[in-house]
Amino acid sequence: LIGLQKKSTKHERPFWVEIFFFSFNLRFLMKKKITKAIFPMGGLGTRFLPATKVIAKEMLTILDRPVIEWAVREASDAGIKEMIFVISSKKKSIIKHFERSKILEYMLKKNKKLSKLDLITAQSKLGKFSFVIQNEAKGLGHAVWCARKFVDENENFAVILPDDIIHSKIPSIKQLVDVSERTLGGSVVALEKVPMKDVSKYGVVEVSKKKSNYFFLKNIVEKPKQLEAPSNLSVVGRYILNSKIFDYLKFQKKGYGNEIQLTDALNFLVEKPGLYGIEFEGRRFDCGGKLGFLEANLFFGLNDKDINKNIRKIVKRI
Repeated sequence: LIGLQKKSTKHERPFWVEIFFFSFNLRFLMKKKITKAIFPMGGLGTRFLPATKVIAKEMLTILDRPVIEWAVREASDAGIKEMIFVISSKKKSIIKHFERSKILEYMLKKNKKLSKLDLITAQSKLGKFSFVIQNEAKGLGHAVWCARKFVDENENFAVILPDDIIHSKIPSIKQLVDVSERTLGGSVVALEKVPMKDVSKYGVVEVSKKKSNYFFLKNIVEKPKQLEAPSNLSVVGRYILNSKIFDYLKFQKKGYGNEIQLTDALNFLVEKPGLYGIEFEGRRFDCGGKLGFLEANLFFGLNDKDINKNIRKIVKRI
């Protein structure tokens, strides 16, 4: 406001008018809801070959629903209305999963299996779905860039990596939304502590200070060596970003691994609108690899009332 404290000229609005508009804009920014989420899914899924030779890895199932549906349900539960899929041309089956299947609905009704109807119609009710083709996997930053036309100027949006399934009472992306609102529109990343020996697998944050349950971030280093890591707080697959990030991504600069890294673009947001991090409350499963995928299936199976007892018997028998 210091910059507003000057004498008005005939071409300028009076000081009290400037104050009014400043307060109005501030309230507007605070009330503007985050309603869009980008789901990058252009990867080849090489860690699951040969299963992913034909099937998109995001369509592999955890218990009774595909990986991508768990991610979309999280977004929907957090109040996000528009789901934007960034996919390769070979993954259009993902789109079909969230469309209605009128033939299947008809057959279920005909065979009086009405209890199954909700299981196949619920997907299309989770939000509005859009998609964009990523012709070549050039990195996470490039995938987010591909969806830029769906995001308005000065709009905050979510990015959700489906490989990370997070089980929590409050949807993990909602926890980030809350921090974004408390910081008047700041960008936020989800954080998780990892052993120091594993920091080279992740983007690792440098913290300037902590307030309440979130951190003020000053830098993120992509896959640092153990002795060069600024902390053991790693970034995992949940983000709230401001559209300002596209001002950096448009240059298509390649970083670690000769890819367009989202991490480099995140550092562009530190000064304005601010970059924050929160250690989310919940349990994360890395379903991009076989071990995490199997662990997630066991966890959700053991928490399923219909089959949990039999799964325990199977585990004991093995």
